[in-house]
Amino acid sequence: MTSSRTTAADSLLDPAIAARLKRGADGLVPAIAQQYDTGEVLMMGWMDDEALHRTLTTGRCTYWSRSRQEYWVKGDTSGHFQYVKSVALDCDADTVLVKVDQVGAACHTGARTCFDVDVLATEVDRDQ
Repeated sequence: MTSSRTTAADSLLDPAIAARLKRGADGLVPAIAQQYDTGEVLMMGWMDDEALHRTLTTGRCTYWSRSRQEYWVKGDTSGHFQYVKSVALDCDADTVLVKVDQVGAACHTGARTCFDVDVLATEVDRDQ
């Protein structure tokens, strides 16, 4: 893992993709990982241009850790790999959706998904 972040100008990300990305002030975009065959939402991480480039070219999800200030490839330390099946931008180009084949847990807590522990509602009634 590399502890210094690559600037957008130095990244090898395709310039056509880089020009479309709408990044936050910190140069990052949220990246949602979703199980490709079931649609299960697994986790959310952060990517910059270099992390997206690595994800697109290696077939493994690479994220930028805001707490550790370094790139990390999902599975390198945990053994819980994310193999990329497809990558898409949302309509505003400010979020990346990575459809993956998740091997093992996606959450750092050891859970399959980061979104199954603290469920706020299961069915919401609405006035019609």
